[in-house]
Amino acid sequence: MKNILAGLFLLLSVSVSAQNSRWTEKKANEWYKKQPWIRGCNFQPSTAINQLEMFQKDTYDPKTIDKELGWAKDLGFNTMRVYLHHILWTSDQNGFKERLDNYLSISNQHGIKTILVFFDDCWNDTYAPGKQPEPKPGVHNSGWIRDPGTMIYTNPDTLKVLEAYVKDIMNTFKNDERVLMWDLYNEPGNNKNFGKSLPLLKAVFAWARTVKTIQPVTAGVWNNREPFKELNKFQLENSDVITYHNYSYTDNHANEIQELKKYNRPLICTEYMARRNGSLFGNIMPLLKRENVGAINWGFVAGKTNTIFAWDTPIPSGKEPELWFHDILRKDGTPFSKDEIQTIKKLTEVQ
Repeated sequence: MKNILAGLFLLLSVSVSAQNSRWTEKKANEWYKKQPWIRGCNFQPSTAINQLEMFQKDTYDPKTIDKELGWAKDLGFNTMRVYLHHILWTSDQNGFKERLDNYLSISNQHGIKTILVFFDDCWNDTYAPGKQPEPKPGVHNSGWIRDPGTMIYTNPDTLKVLEAYVKDIMNTFKNDERVLMWDLYNEPGNNKNFGKSLPLLKAVFAWARTVKTIQPVTAGVWNNREPFKELNKFQLENSDVITYHNYSYTDNHANEIQELKKYNRPLICTEYMARRNGSLFGNIMPLLKRENVGAINWGFVAGKTNTIFAWDTPIPSGKEPELWFHDILRKDGTPFSKDEIQTIKKLTEVQ
């Protein structure tokens, strides 16, 4: 344990190079001006419970992906945020990259670019390749998995593997215009990791900066409480484009936008829309468009992730809640709310 932690903290000095290669404000803003207004979802096909089931050979489902991304195109969406996992790479390196390339091709056919996410501190800590668990009735994201999770503290080879994985994927797609952006670490410090996630956060930025990509790199701020201050500071000072999560009502979200504008860089909200919280398409999406902030909501087609159920309010019977928490469409493509669809199409200017 001590040796592994020492190795992690040794990486802190290496990560200084990340600051040296950060895009200038001018370069970041010129890049953003070339983009259409970025809007879309965090995408997981309805047939996959987690990142592994989405991309493993036996469960990769291009037919469903094609169908559901077609529905996204019909709504005027042009960007999807997609999570990867290092176990996909360690268990089937070439096959995983081939399937990722296939996914990007399908997405591109629908005029949709992709934000690729590497690491994640959310939900389940244990995982393995192969058959994934069935959803627990009524439980939000019951099968979602962290990457790498706490194994980084017990497996001395983890850092070397993660570095090789990140660099290989980024080098493979570094000049690929189907990839909009690299999101290096989702919600670092979640699951009460707090500052324990800082060494890996700094390391992944350092690894990413060794690859000369045409796409910007980022890691979104998501919690402004005291235990996350140091993480937030590093993320904001090292991201080419500022990304953030906000599931709150209009005033709170509007205030956060004004605070983040002080960094003079493009803003993209990579997670919003939780109906119970008052974060809705009707109030937040228009705000984001007015402020020229990218709008990536959580969830698209209701499926095995169970994200129609709230984070902290399971329904053991599995009965559909009257008010969905996330997601937009049912598996047959019909909407949870026709009014929401009209709002989205009006804002994306789809006839």
